[in-house]
Amino acid sequence: MIDLRLARANPDIFREALARKGAADTFERLLAADRAWADATQRRDEARAEQKRVGKPSSPEQIERARMLKQELQRLDDALATAERERRRLWDAVPNPPHPTSPDGDTDDDAELVRTWGSPPDLPFEPRDHIELAAGAIDLERAARTSGSRFVYRIGDVALVELALYRLALDRLVARGFVPVLPPVLVRAEAMYGTGFFPALRDDVYAVPEDDLFLAGTSEVALASMHMGEELDALPLRYAGYSTCFRREAGAAGRDTRGMFRVHQFDKVEMYVFCRPEESEDEHERLLAQEEEIVQELGIPYRVMNIAAGDLGPSAAKKYDIEGWFPAQARYRELTSTSNTTDFQARRLNIRFRRDKALEHVHTLNGTAVTARALIALMENFQDEDGSVTVPEPLVELGAPQKLGSDRTRT
Repeated sequence: MIDLRLARANPDIFREALARKGAADTFERLLAADRAWADATQRRDEARAEQKRVGKPSSPEQIERARMLKQELQRLDDALATAERERRRLWDAVPNPPHPTSPDGDTDDDAELVRTWGSPPDLPFEPRDHIELAAGAIDLERAARTSGSRFVYRIGDVALVELALYRLALDRLVARGFVPVLPPVLVRAEAMYGTGFFPALRDDVYAVPEDDLFLAGTSEVALASMHMGEELDALPLRYAGYSTCFRREAGAAGRDTRGMFRVHQFDKVEMYVFCRPEESEDEHERLLAQEEEIVQELGIPYRVMNIAAGDLGPSAAKKYDIEGWFPAQARYRELTSTSNTTDFQARRLNIRFRRDKALEHVHTLNGTAVTARALIALMENFQDEDGSVTVPEPLVELGAPQKLGSDRTRT
């Protein structure tokens, strides 16, 4: 959530920034609700002070006055509770203001190109997509019978390549000082709220209502909540979490629903950082550089995009996407992203550090090291005319086969 005291003192700055996220009206309603809450608080406090002045009544007049004050206090307490609920509802709805360097706009087309790396392969044949190249080792039909649409079996050599991707990412991150974590995938509502997924993105989350738990769509949720309510001493803290993730993807349609580009269940290695406020911009660039290092080691052509302010999620002040080249689609598609969420999540999760005897909220950042999208990107980029795929050497060194061949056994 935003710093409401800072917003009261600088409403024009917040108003202008939040307008870029389409949230200026919500911010105005929050300010009005905050004023109503302050007025209700003052009226309740004044009535309580008068009740104390009256003290223990003795005369009939004092007894009647005390009775009326008690009724008035009950009414004012109820009014204050209503004002507080409305203020909190609107406070929760106001997103993190975008960073000044996030470009204007609210669509993919408004993102700003930062740089490109590599060149799309010049294939002298019609490129196959990952489903054709997998020749049955990416099995959607059996997964649909087992779990429904947009679930996937990965079988045999394809499974080994995907597992090598996760190990590659973890090895590289640990070498850079990240602490590996295997986090829970079932989390409480407090964790979803704390990271900004509730209430804004609740419709995209799978629930287990019998246990009041939710399936996390990213290990960012569990990594952020690991220090919920704590005071941190040694900063920065850098974690690398590996987990299975679950998303409804209710709005996905069209070509994204073919294959395993956008599915309900996937695995991911996620980076998460806790740091001091003055360090977060440098940490953001560090996360982006780490993502680029992994994609470059895999040899996938890509471009880096600075995402437009209106296309950012509720928690993000700034986000970079790395978009890899997909020959079968003849376009760049998102492989990874990294976001600076400043103090937005830390304020909700109450994660602080001490500076000169005063407590401040930390800044938090997250970034995708790798998902299975890297698998399908390398399959398409390194395919041969016969339908085989040459696997990048760093993955072979981690136990992946040298080739994914079109003649392998079908299932």
